[in-house]
Amino acid sequence: MDENGQGQAETRKVPTHELTYLRLRDMVLFGVLAPGQPVTIQGLIRDLEAGMTPVREAIRRLTAEGALVLHDNRRVSVPKMTPQLLEQLVHVREAVEPKLAELACPQVTPALLARLEEIDAGIEPAIRAADVTTYLRLNHAFHFALYEAAGATVLEDIARSVWLRFGPSLRVILSRYIALGLPDRHAEALAALRAGDAAALATAIREDIAQGVDQVRAALADEAI
Repeated sequence: MDENGQGQAETRKVPTHELTYLRLRDMVLFGVLAPGQPVTIQGLIRDLEAGMTPVREAIRRLTAEGALVLHDNRRVSVPKMTPQLLEQLVHVREAVEPKLAELACPQVTPALLARLEEIDAGIEPAIRAADVTTYLRLNHAFHFALYEAAGATVLEDIARSVWLRFGPSLRVILSRYIALGLPDRHAEALAALRAGDAAALATAIREDIAQGVDQVRAALADEAI
């Protein structure tokens, strides 16, 4: 099973062009492609084990989403973070994600709560092991398992788009600083879910966002990204 709870049999049913898009999206989302580092389209074809047409379609979609920049020399890159871009992303995340959490709270079933607890149980070991990839994947899985329960597809789509722009810079920062340890804000979110307290859940998500944003701001100030 993958972090979204999908088995290999289900994955095989996904059309090639969609699977290629999802794989390239994850390369962006989880920082496999570093901000500002250009990669060739031929390199992506090799890495994704896909043909030219699905790779070009994936690049087109991610460029439209602002997650990639297509250059004239048949290369693409992830946009570098700037203070101006960061403040726009912060504004959207703080408006959208706590609302998604608030809407999701009354919809969370015991099975989903158990799933969220299971995901969170892997985060602390990933931090101790300085395993950035696992941390990023589990952190994403936690948030969007919760957000999907809200049933607010427009807000969820916005949140996914913002994470695509935010994730690569977070990867750079965590690669340098994860060994110092990170507080587990998800514990507060889980406590609010158990209590059925939507307002407390929204607050916990807002504070979790602030933690990541503060790290990115500090890195920008130090010219570390």
